[in-house]
Amino acid sequence: MKRPTTMTLKSMTNPYTETLETQHGTGRTYVVRTFDESVEIDDLVWHRDTTSRKVHVLSGAEWKLQHDDELPVHLEIGKEYYIPKMQYHRLIKGEGNLVIRIENI
Repeated sequence: MKRPTTMTLKSMTNPYTETLETQHGTGRTYVVRTFDESVEIDDLVWHRDTTSRKVHVLSGAEWKLQHDDELPVHLEIGKEYYIPKMQYHRLIKGEGNLVIRIENI
């Protein structure tokens, strides 16, 4: 017997909120993305992006970034991290909200 499948609204949404911003004077765009401290660990999945990115950490404690086949690194406020296009990576939940600025390069 074939079982019916259902898709919840939660599974169709991203585990973050974001706003698109424009840098004054340059016209360059970037995204400010916030991962709420209540995000479920299972929602922070391995994934790939179609463009390379620079990620600048604005706030958050004990959050980590893990690239494929590498150990996780602590995300430090004020530091920038590079994510090459099409490389698998994921976030590991920390404390408080994680707020990052993302620039596609």
